[in-house]
Amino acid sequence: MTSKKIFFHFFSRLNLTTLTVVFFVVFVALFIFLKIYVLQPSVNSLSYSNNNQNVLGLNIPSNLEFCGEKIPANSMAIKEDLEQEFFNNKHWQSSAILFTKAQKWFPYIEPILKQQGIPDDFKYVAVIESHLSNVVSPAGAAGFWQLMPASAQNYGLEVNGSVDERLDVEKATRAACQHIKDAYAIFKNWTLAAAAYNLGIGGIQSALKRQKSDNYYDLLLNSETGSFVYRILAYKTLLSNPAHFGIKKKKLTYFAKIPLKTYKVDSSVTNIASLAKYFGCNKTIVKLHNPWLLGESLNNPDKKTYEFKIPKNLKNDYSSYIIDLIGEDGVVNEEKVAEIQPEISKTDSLKSN
Repeated sequence: MTSKKIFFHFFSRLNLTTLTVVFFVVFVALFIFLKIYVLQPSVNSLSYSNNNQNVLGLNIPSNLEFCGEKIPANSMAIKEDLEQEFFNNKHWQSSAILFTKAQKWFPYIEPILKQQGIPDDFKYVAVIESHLSNVVSPAGAAGFWQLMPASAQNYGLEVNGSVDERLDVEKATRAACQHIKDAYAIFKNWTLAAAAYNLGIGGIQSALKRQKSDNYYDLLLNSETGSFVYRILAYKTLLSNPAHFGIKKKKLTYFAKIPLKTYKVDSSVTNIASLAKYFGCNKTIVKLHNPWLLGESLNNPDKKTYEFKIPKNLKNDYSSYIIDLIGEDGVVNEEKVAEIQPEISKTDSLKSN
C-alpha cells in the first residue's frame, strides 16, 4: 500500500468528534505559545494608589510612620485596614471642629508629652479617644484620654464622688504618659505601646504570646484595637496635612493658652461659692474652669493640696474651651453650656487680685 493510501486510510477512520477534539487541542497549544513567547503583556495603568485616586479621590500617603516607626508597605491586609480608616467619611465630617479643638488643646498636651519623653504622635491618641473633650463613655472611661477609674487611680489621679482628676486635662495627660511609658518599657516599641493603651498591657502581652508574634501588624486583634494605630495615622494626616483630603487649611496655628491664676487649697471647703468669692469670681467660673470638682463642696480630711485655676481676665469669652471641658456621656452637652453661659460673664463684688 502506498503512503498516500495509508494517509487517506488513517483519516477516513477518524470520525467528526475526534477531529474536533484534535483541532481544539492544537488551537489551545498555539494560543498559549503566542501568549507566552510572541505577544507582549498589556500594561496595567491602574496602580493601587491610582485606583484609589480615580475611584475615591483620595489615596494612602506613602511612607506612613508612627513615632518614627515605618508602616509595612508590602501587606494588602494592612492597606485594606488603612483604606477603611482613611476613606471613612464619618471621621472627617467634623474636621472643622477638630481643627479648632487641636488649636486650643495641643498647646496644653504637647509640652507635657515632650517633658515626659513621649513622641508627639501620641497627641492623636487623645483625638481619637475623645475628640479632645471631657466625655464619659458608657464603660466609665472619662476625660480627654478616656482613662478608666482603676487605671487613673493607679497613676495617681483621684477619682471618687467629689473629685475626678481625669477631667483635668494636664493631670490626665501626665497619667496617660505614664501608662504609655510603662507599656514602652515592656515592648520597646511605640506602636505596641499605643495598642496597649487601647487594649491594656496584659492584653497585648497575651496576644503576642498566643500568636507567637513580636509586632502589632501581624496580630489578629479585636476590631477596635486592630484599627487603633491606623485610625491614629488617619487623624494625624488630617490634622498635619489637610490638603491630602482636599481640605483648604493651612498649618495649624495654635491659640494662646488661657492666662490663669492658680490657687492652692489644702483644707476642706464647705461652700464653693464662698471660695469663689475669695478668688474674686463666682461659683460658676470656679466650676467651669475646674471640672474635676464634681460637687458643691470639697471634703479634704487628709489636707491634700488642690490647685484651682481661674482666668486672669474674667471678661474674656472662654466658652469654646468650656464646651470641651464639660462634655457628658460621650457627647458635649451644648444645652448645658447655653444654660450657664449667662453666668460666665457675671462676677461677684469682690474683684480678682
